[in-house]
Amino acid sequence: MSALFVADGDALVPTDLARGPWDPNALHGGPTSALLARAIESCPTDGVAFEVARLTVELLRPVPVEPLLVEAVVARPGRKVQLAEATIRHAATGTEVARARALRIRSAPVTLPDDPLVALDPPPEPGPAASRREVSKLADDYVAFHNAGVEHRFAAGTWLEVGPVTVWIRLLAPVVEGEEPSPLQRVAAAADFGNGVSRVLSWETHVFINPELTVHLLRPAEGTWICLDARTLIGGAGIGMAESALYDERGRIGGAAQSLIVDARPPLAG
Repeated sequence: MSALFVADGDALVPTDLARGPWDPNALHGGPTSALLARAIESCPTDGVAFEVARLTVELLRPVPVEPLLVEAVVARPGRKVQLAEATIRHAATGTEVARARALRIRSAPVTLPDDPLVALDPPPEPGPAASRREVSKLADDYVAFHNAGVEHRFAAGTWLEVGPVTVWIRLLAPVVEGEEPSPLQRVAAAADFGNGVSRVLSWETHVFINPELTVHLLRPAEGTWICLDARTLIGGAGIGMAESALYDERGRIGGAAQSLIVDARPPLAG
């Protein structure tokens, strides 16, 4: 397997590397988000340099490990601010399974004061080279995105501990075969891990699935490593949220948030 998705005519076919932890027949949110980001980037800019400042992904239903059709359009054109939208549909049925909306802001040099209040936060220490490499212990009975599609290096916390974590994440395969992942694709793929790495509930007793992901960006990420300084909060009515500060090795690049549906895990049969 050389990528998360491979092209087959007009469709993109997920590989095992795109599968998720909750169901081997459904995609992880990271590859889904990265694929939507890729579609957003395909939208025309009419010669204006734009950067995605906000990306909101809505996971409408489980995304099957089956051929998918991806489309994107500019929903609101503009010279300084644009809205672009993308959808993923099940190729066989035409059912929409995920969508995204991106706010794009023109990219232009602006003179700023030499003031520490406008400087970027430095990245957490230690960096990826000095952090602990760990492989996910969840659903390791099959190849999936979380245990084979990315590498995790923990600067604080671990897969086995509950509570906040600081973790460096990098893609181990292209999003689409034969293509170099863009900075936006790398961020979208990593940011979806916030609720999983910073869990406060046991995998054995509860599910805490994010039906959406929202990423705000200050600038494009540099390099292959994305850092999440993440924590999860749980309310009292089956609703939670995860929030992550996002960094590259230079410093702060933005933040991400996920709404969570929290429920008791059904007991195993037998």
